Amino acid sequence: MSVPRSKLVRNFPGCPVEATLSLLDGKWKGVILFHLMEGTLRFNEIRRKLPSVTQRMLTKQLRDLEESGLVSRTVFPVVPPRVDYALTPLGASLRPIIKAMAEWGEENVLCHNGRQELAAPPISCVTGAALQAN
Repeated sequence: MSVPRSKLVRNFPGCPVEATLSLLDGKWKGVILFHLMEGTLRFNEIRRKLPSVTQRMLTKQLRDLEESGLVSRTVFPVVPPRVDYALTPLGASLRPIIKAMAEWGEENVLCHNGRQELAAPPISCVTGAALQAN
Protein backbone atom coordinates (compact mmCIF):
# COMPACT_ATOMS: atom_id res chain seq x y z
CA MET A 1 0.00 0.00 0.00
CA SER A 2 1.36 3.43 -0.86
CA VAL A 3 2.07 6.08 1.75
CA PRO A 4 -0.38 9.02 1.75
CA ARG A 5 1.10 12.25 0.43
CA SER A 6 0.45 13.98 3.77
CA LYS A 7 2.86 11.51 5.41
CA LEU A 8 5.53 12.18 2.78
CA VAL A 9 5.48 15.92 3.45
CA ARG A 10 6.63 15.30 7.00
CA ASN A 11 9.63 13.45 5.61
CA PHE A 12 10.45 16.16 3.06
CA PRO A 13 9.35 19.43 4.68
CA GLY A 14 11.53 21.53 2.38
CA CYS A 15 9.52 20.75 -0.74
CA PRO A 16 6.91 23.50 -1.24
CA VAL A 17 5.29 21.76 -4.22
CA GLU A 18 4.72 18.58 -2.22
CA ALA A 19 3.37 20.59 0.70
CA THR A 20 0.90 22.43 -1.55
CA LEU A 21 -0.21 19.22 -3.24
CA SER A 22 -0.80 17.60 0.15
CA LEU A 23 -3.45 20.24 0.87
CA LEU A 24 -5.16 19.67 -2.49
CA ASP A 25 -4.71 15.89 -2.48
CA GLY A 26 -8.04 14.18 -2.99
CA LYS A 27 -10.32 13.57 -5.92
CA TRP A 28 -12.76 16.35 -5.10
CA LYS A 29 -10.82 19.02 -3.17
CA GLY A 30 -9.64 20.98 -6.20
CA VAL A 31 -13.12 20.91 -7.73
CA ILE A 32 -14.72 22.03 -4.46
CA LEU A 33 -12.27 24.94 -4.22
CA PHE A 34 -12.98 25.80 -7.87
CA HIS A 35 -16.73 26.07 -7.18
CA LEU A 36 -16.21 28.01 -3.94
CA MET A 37 -14.32 30.63 -5.97
CA GLU A 38 -17.83 31.69 -7.13
CA GLY A 39 -18.74 32.54 -3.53
CA THR A 40 -20.33 30.98 -0.46
CA LEU A 41 -22.24 27.77 -1.11
CA ARG A 42 -24.45 25.52 0.98
CA PHE A 43 -23.67 21.83 1.26
CA ASN A 44 -26.44 20.77 -1.14
CA GLU A 45 -25.41 23.43 -3.67
CA ILE A 46 -21.92 21.94 -3.74
CA ARG A 47 -23.40 18.46 -3.99
CA ARG A 48 -25.51 19.48 -7.02
CA LYS A 49 -22.39 20.80 -8.74
CA LEU A 50 -20.66 17.43 -8.15
CA PRO A 51 -23.37 14.88 -9.00
CA SER A 52 -21.07 11.85 -8.91
CA VAL A 53 -19.69 12.47 -5.39
CA THR A 54 -21.27 10.65 -2.48
CA GLN A 55 -22.51 12.59 0.53
CA ARG A 56 -19.99 10.81 2.74
CA MET A 57 -17.05 11.65 0.45
CA LEU A 58 -18.13 15.28 0.07
CA THR A 59 -18.40 15.63 3.84
CA LYS A 60 -14.92 14.12 4.30
CA GLN A 61 -13.33 16.35 1.67
CA LEU A 62 -14.98 19.48 3.12
CA ARG A 63 -13.80 18.54 6.62
CA ASP A 64 -10.25 18.07 5.33
CA LEU A 65 -10.34 21.47 3.60
CA GLU A 66 -11.72 23.07 6.77
CA GLU A 67 -9.07 21.39 8.92
CA SER A 68 -6.31 22.70 6.64
CA GLY A 69 -7.72 26.24 6.90
CA LEU A 70 -8.70 26.60 3.22
CA VAL A 71 -12.47 26.54 3.75
CA SER A 72 -14.65 27.96 6.49
CA ARG A 73 -17.83 26.28 7.69
CA THR A 74 -20.63 28.33 9.21
CA VAL A 75 -23.53 26.56 10.94
CA PHE A 76 -26.73 28.54 11.43
CA PRO A 77 -28.92 27.56 14.41
CA VAL A 78 -32.12 27.04 12.44
CA VAL A 79 -34.33 24.06 11.70
CA PRO A 80 -33.54 22.44 9.36
CA PRO A 81 -29.82 23.11 9.91
CA ARG A 82 -28.15 25.42 7.41
CA VAL A 83 -24.41 25.12 6.74
CA ASP A 84 -22.48 27.48 4.49
CA TYR A 85 -19.00 26.90 3.09
CA ALA A 86 -16.68 29.63 1.84
CA LEU A 87 -13.02 30.09 1.02
CA THR A 88 -10.91 31.50 3.80
CA PRO A 89 -8.32 34.15 2.90
CA LEU A 90 -5.77 31.33 2.73
CA GLY A 91 -8.06 29.34 0.43
CA ALA A 92 -8.67 32.41 -1.72
CA SER A 93 -4.91 32.74 -2.17
CA LEU A 94 -5.11 29.52 -4.25
CA ARG A 95 -7.29 31.25 -6.90
CA PRO A 96 -4.44 31.82 -9.39
CA ILE A 97 -3.35 28.19 -9.09
CA ILE A 98 -6.86 26.78 -9.52
CA LYS A 99 -7.59 29.17 -12.38
CA ALA A 100 -4.35 28.14 -14.12
CA MET A 101 -5.26 24.46 -13.69
CA ALA A 102 -8.72 25.10 -15.17
CA GLU A 103 -7.24 26.95 -18.16
CA TRP A 104 -4.67 24.20 -18.74
CA GLY A 105 -7.43 21.58 -18.61
CA GLU A 106 -9.57 23.50 -21.11
CA GLU A 107 -6.64 23.68 -23.53
CA ASN A 108 -5.21 20.19 -23.08
CA VAL A 109 -7.90 17.73 -21.95
CA LEU A 110 -10.60 16.43 -24.27
CA CYS A 111 -13.74 14.78 -22.93
CA HIS A 112 -15.53 12.28 -25.19
CA ASN A 113 -18.33 9.93 -24.09
CA GLY A 114 -17.40 10.25 -20.43
CA ARG A 115 -13.69 9.58 -21.08
CA GLN A 116 -10.86 12.04 -20.72
CA GLU A 117 -7.75 12.14 -22.88
CA LEU A 118 -4.93 14.57 -23.42
CA ALA A 119 -5.10 16.62 -26.57
CA ALA A 120 -2.31 16.01 -29.07
CA PRO A 121 0.36 18.72 -28.93
CA PRO A 122 0.59 21.05 -31.93
CA ILE A 123 2.77 19.69 -34.76
CA SER A 124 5.35 22.45 -34.20
CA CYS A 125 5.85 21.26 -30.60
CA VAL A 126 6.37 17.66 -31.71
CA THR A 127 8.76 18.70 -34.47
CA GLY A 128 10.67 20.99 -32.07
CA ALA A 129 11.00 18.21 -29.51
CA ALA A 130 12.27 15.80 -32.19
CA LEU A 131 14.82 18.35 -33.36
CA GLN A 132 16.05 18.95 -29.79
CA ALA A 133 16.46 15.21 -29.23
CA ASN A 134 18.89 14.97 -32.19
